[in-house]
Amino acid sequence: MSRNDTSNHFVSLFSGCGGFDLGLIEEGFVPLQAYDHCSDAVDHYKMNVCPRAEKADLTKTVPRFSRAPGIVIAGPPCQGFSTVGKRDLADKRNHLLPLAGRIASELNPKVIIIENVAAAAFGKHRRYWEEMEEQLRSKRYRTHTLKANAAEIGLPQTRSRLLLFAWRTGREIDFQIESKPQGRLDEVLNGVENAPNHEPEPLTSGSRDYRIACRIGPGQKLSNVRGGPRSIHTWNIPEVFGKTTAAECKMLEFIMRVRRQERRRDFGDADPVSVARLRKQFKGQTCSLYKSLLRKGYLRYVGSNLDLCHSFNGKYRRFQWDNKSCTVDTRFGEAQLFLHPNEHRPFTVREAARIQGFPDDYFFDCNKRTAFRLIGNAVPPPMGRMVGNFSRKLLEK
Repeated sequence: MSRNDTSNHFVSLFSGCGGFDLGLIEEGFVPLQAYDHCSDAVDHYKMNVCPRAEKADLTKTVPRFSRAPGIVIAGPPCQGFSTVGKRDLADKRNHLLPLAGRIASELNPKVIIIENVAAAAFGKHRRYWEEMEEQLRSKRYRTHTLKANAAEIGLPQTRSRLLLFAWRTGREIDFQIESKPQGRLDEVLNGVENAPNHEPEPLTSGSRDYRIACRIGPGQKLSNVRGGPRSIHTWNIPEVFGKTTAAECKMLEFIMRVRRQERRRDFGDADPVSVARLRKQFKGQTCSLYKSLLRKGYLRYVGSNLDLCHSFNGKYRRFQWDNKSCTVDTRFGEAQLFLHPNEHRPFTVREAARIQGFPDDYFFDCNKRTAFRLIGNAVPPPMGRMVGNFSRKLLEK
């Protein structure tokens, strides 16, 4: 390849701390320049990936190069699309998705890859994805949307993402993902004790979090709205949430089932239960039972009906060594949400980084809150490697 040939070079838009980029580099591609608005992300990119990174507001700055790069990758913010957040259709960050497509096409590369959460292409939010895709097609790019899950490529986490490939190379390739055995937490966290950024913080003995954690076994979570052995209910932890009688527990479990089975509305996933419905089941005990549970903080009024307190789907999720975790997000270091498989503590920065596929020599020189934000927002490097493999095939002559 000549010195002026940039077909093997890539530009990274909304690069974050460089997880996506690391994967492409491992596949032999060369970073030409990276852009992100976050100072922490840019600093870590320069320190761990390459020095060619710049803090930039891409709504105001349009990158320019004397020669077109071979590839442009982009990972615009997903918060407005994610089902974990408010999924606000009017979130200003949603417009960054079609903006990424527009900037990428203006750089005139042969291949463009844009990544976002799977929910970006569903419901009313799909209009942003379609705008981006139509824009690229208008510039004579062929497009293909690929849904990929981190577990498919061997990572020990469930992380579903959409990847839009756009290319002008005249190539036809099979976008079939080469499935690998699912990763396990015990394998990926083996030997983590001596790795950098591994600073375990055990929960304080006797604290509220500690007492709850002691009741949560591997594969379980604190959840009042699901039944079965994987759900531990607040009324199963009287030392934290208060004692209940056997009759009160029966009423709580009945409400837990009926609120999802006997629906009155066509939205949401459950409905509060009427006092009349409780009377039908509990007869003369009804009034004394629900009033006692209201007083103890286990029930609450929703209008004239009754519903469970603590109606979240699950907290204090404790993962299993022989299985995978859920998506590593920006809150992965909070014990109230995620627990280590057999220790009463949250995950460390290095443990989260390993589950995401970052190498141990990627060092996070910041506070833990910032580190978890950088890791949770990143594209896993192995997913970048997969993209790099498809890109090479698209670029083949």
